[in-house]
Amino acid sequence: MNREEFIRILDEKGYSYEIEGDKIVVTHRGGVDLGSLTSLPPGVEFKNWGGVGLDSLTSLPPGVEFMNGGSVRLESLTIIHPGLEFKNGGSVRLDSIKAIPPGVVFENEGSVYLESLIWGEGWFEDWSGNIEGIDNKRLLNHMISKGMFI
Repeated sequence: MNREEFIRILDEKGYSYEIEGDKIVVTHRGGVDLGSLTSLPPGVEFKNWGGVGLDSLTSLPPGVEFMNGGSVRLESLTIIHPGLEFKNGGSVRLDSIKAIPPGVVFENEGSVYLESLIWGEGWFEDWSGNIEGIDNKRLLNHMISKGMFI
C-alpha cells in the first residue's frame, strides 16, 4: 500500500492524521480499526488516543510506531522487524508471530500476547517460564535482546 492509498482510507473512515515529513501520524481521538488492511506504507506512527486494530497484516514495514493510548492488535502478523518499539498504553496481541528479532522492545503498559511463540500459553505474564520477582516484560525484553525468539 502506498501513502496516498493509506491517507484515502484514513479520510474515508474519519480518522484524523498529520503529515510530518515522511511520516503519517494518526492522531484520532479514539480507537483506529484498520482490521481489513493487508499492508501499510512505511513511516506510519499511531498516536491516537485509543486502540489500534490491524488484524489482517502479516508484516509491518519499517518505521511503523505504536505510541497510541490503548491496545494494539496484530493477530495475523508473522514477521516483525528489528527496532520496533511498542510504547502504547495497553496490551499487544501478536497471536501468529513466529520469531522476534533482537531490537524489538515492549514498553507498553499492558500485557503481551504471544500464543504461537510461547507454545500456546498466550499471555506472556502467565507463561510458566516467568521467574518470581522479575517483571515479566523485563524478562521478555531481555530474552528478545539475547536472540531467544529467532
